[in-house]
Amino acid sequence: MANLFEAAGLSDDAPRPLADRLRPRNLAEIAGQDHLVGPDGIVTRMLASGTLGSLVFWGPPGTGKTTLARLLADETDLHFEQISAIFSGVNDLKQVFAAAPERRMTGKGTLLFVDEIHRFNRAQLDSFLPVMEDGTITLVGATTENPSFELNAALLSRAHVLTFQPLDAPALGKLLQRAEEDTGSPLPLDDEARAALIRMADGDGRAVLTLAEDVLRAAREGEVFDAQAVQSVVQRRAPVYDKSQDGHYNLISALHKSVRGSDPDAALYYLARMFDAGEDPLYIARRVVRMASEDIGLADPQALAVTIAARDAYQFLGTPEGELAIAQAVVYLAVAPKSNASYTAFKQAMKMAKEAGSLPPPKHILNAPTKLMKDEGYGSGYDYDHDAPDAFSGQDYFPEALGRQTFYEPPDRGFERDIRKRLEWFARKRQERAGQG
Repeated sequence: MANLFEAAGLSDDAPRPLADRLRPRNLAEIAGQDHLVGPDGIVTRMLASGTLGSLVFWGPPGTGKTTLARLLADETDLHFEQISAIFSGVNDLKQVFAAAPERRMTGKGTLLFVDEIHRFNRAQLDSFLPVMEDGTITLVGATTENPSFELNAALLSRAHVLTFQPLDAPALGKLLQRAEEDTGSPLPLDDEARAALIRMADGDGRAVLTLAEDVLRAAREGEVFDAQAVQSVVQRRAPVYDKSQDGHYNLISALHKSVRGSDPDAALYYLARMFDAGEDPLYIARRVVRMASEDIGLADPQALAVTIAARDAYQFLGTPEGELAIAQAVVYLAVAPKSNASYTAFKQAMKMAKEAGSLPPPKHILNAPTKLMKDEGYGSGYDYDHDAPDAFSGQDYFPEALGRQTFYEPPDRGFERDIRKRLEWFARKRQERAGQG
């Protein structure tokens, strides 16, 4: 009786990995990208039109970018040429560009697939422009990084960017079903273990098949793994997260907006995602301090103190104990009353400072340390507020050429409700003083 290892096709006479054996042979077999290859997908429409321009495939690993490029060459009867930007240089490009016109003379076009295209430098990317423009090649570049940041504008203007989505649970489940059909044996997993395996794949079709292969290798005859056992057998796959690229910015943006939207549960989820992926906790702590000033402000003056304390607690305790302090601060910010009044006021003041130029302050609020400055009127007429009734003189402090401005307008919520009442009182007193003058 064949064991599971043999059923998986892993014997010496058939060493091809499961992910390679199950590579889609037509567009219909591509999983999880219906927005591209479904009945109304953009690629389906392109092929129906009979024309195919240069493309940039953007998406995480294991979502079908290389496979779709191969199938497009088949569908359009183009010669398929593949290079990797990691291993290729200028000479490799020259050889491809030299062979394409000769092939074209025989009536055969060339689809050049460039994996990891963002690895090329600007000069190398520029070398594609003339052969794209004259149709010598149809370029299909694949990248896991945001093309807006990693590819130059000239190339992007000549190519259509197609976004590949991470495979969702149903799509990954279909891949596991295909694996079972291919091996002729069900995976030795209970329902929870199967769901756990899908989660560990993290949206990567190649990964879910590799994990399935690991399970087949590890299982003894008749053995069925539960969720805890499968976690131990395959360990775990690191989340897709590059601390210097999109994953980094996407998750901190999601955390910030969840806090701003007063959703502590979503905020904790994204915080946990970042911790789990190995993000620097002090980077998160700095961003949380920023959130306190930008989104809570004086609606809760304690918010900034709480975040600074969380940063200090992490520096004192380290990982993992100190991460709880950051989590506590995130929850505090999420449930705190929200106000961007201070943030907006500061931006307006900066704008006015840049536009109005170097206007001198009124002389009555300037110090006069010398006789000449006193003679010039520096400090003349200044009212010491502590000597005024209610410790408020109501003087003007803006430059005379500018006139009084209003930047800070606190909302009627949180602590700023009290601040608003205070400012309204100041405004009435200021008007009374002006009337008396």
